[in-house]
Amino acid sequence: MNKSISGFSKLSKRKKLQWIVENFFKDPENVMRELMSHWHQNEEQQRVLDGFSENTISNYVLPFGVAPNFVINDKTYVLPMVIEESSVVAAASSAAKFWMNRGGFKAKVIATKKVGQVHFSWSGNVEKLNSVFEELDAQLRTDVSHITANMENRGGGILDISLLDMTHLEGDYLQLKVNFETCDSMGANFINSVLEEFGRSLKNFVATHEIFEKKEKELTIIMAILSNYTPECLVRAWVECPVKDLGKHGELDASSFAEKFCKAIRIAHIDPHRATTHNKGIFNGIDAVVLATANDFRAVESCGHTYAARDGQYRSLSYCSVENGIFKFWLDLPIALGTVGGLTKLHPVARRSLELLGNPSASQLMEIIAVAGLAQNFAAIKSLVTTGIQKGHMKMHLLNILNHLGANEKEVPETVNYFKDKVVSFSAVRDFLDLMRGDKKKDLNLLTDQKASS
Repeated sequence: MNKSISGFSKLSKRKKLQWIVENFFKDPENVMRELMSHWHQNEEQQRVLDGFSENTISNYVLPFGVAPNFVINDKTYVLPMVIEESSVVAAASSAAKFWMNRGGFKAKVIATKKVGQVHFSWSGNVEKLNSVFEELDAQLRTDVSHITANMENRGGGILDISLLDMTHLEGDYLQLKVNFETCDSMGANFINSVLEEFGRSLKNFVATHEIFEKKEKELTIIMAILSNYTPECLVRAWVECPVKDLGKHGELDASSFAEKFCKAIRIAHIDPHRATTHNKGIFNGIDAVVLATANDFRAVESCGHTYAARDGQYRSLSYCSVENGIFKFWLDLPIALGTVGGLTKLHPVARRSLELLGNPSASQLMEIIAVAGLAQNFAAIKSLVTTGIQKGHMKMHLLNILNHLGANEKEVPETVNYFKDKVVSFSAVRDFLDLMRGDKKKDLNLLTDQKASS
């Protein structure tokens, strides 16, 4: 069977789906019905969703959950979270509740600069170019004024332009590095449009300026694009309280808990293997809110991970200290977000997410999302240094196991009740369901005794 096709993008959505199911699935009629069942019932909203991507054949649904009781800068929020792992929402909610009566979360934006680059190849005299750089700077700004006018009216635009000589690393390679302020928009399209126009202006400037000799007038633009690494678009989130207010956690008193918690954070600064899982947990919280607000989680992740390795070793994004009887836990996060433009207003649920958050500015959303990451990290480390991560995680995973095993409405609550004080595992849940379904409830006590002794 020929599984290649010409002109696929020109087919209607239904025809695309029909070709896919007929060529790649054993039961095309049922698969077609199944995938079509996920189409939005509102045709207008489906057209909006189809416009987000290319060659769409269905919708991929993820749960939209909420985490209440977040006190951030003395204001209470309910955080929207889009994620497929229930323990993430539960952990965020738990951390929010823990800190609600201990002063809540604090957050502040440190800087909001975003970065763009024009990479170019030129064999001319760099000192000459530097000598006329003020003139070039003015020309570049003039040539993009038609693009920047609206952004400047909103208080943003081009902050500064610098020339970087990279010829010691790569022959004839130079770069224009540009810092931007894009206000409440993420600004990717704005930045890239400016940079591409800069490339054309730079070529023309060098080709026509009298300071350059004929052999210096050839300049090649390699590429012009924003950078997703924005270390000067930075937000800090933190919590703090007297150590004694942390309370007792199992066998750990407040002081022992604080010491063990801080040690766990220090380990994530020392060991990249631990740091990777540690930061993944932070992004569990961050990504969930980024997705809910239709921001770019891939850009957010790539920036955060680069920042975590900024000194040459990959380290924790969060920090912890105990000084003068005060426990402090904080997170520094570079994150570029938008609350206008892009999909933030087009996606129907993202629009409601922002409304749920009180229609925050981009800076406020930076603070909220940094807090989500910090809360997630606190909950994870708290579990790790006390009960262990699996106890809570597997309790939340129990419903997924029950769905996988096809538990009915009667079996689900009985199984949940049975495992309240027991270790959850796939095999243990399966064994319990087998006993129930085999009408062997008399053997349940035996099963309980076996699990307790193992």
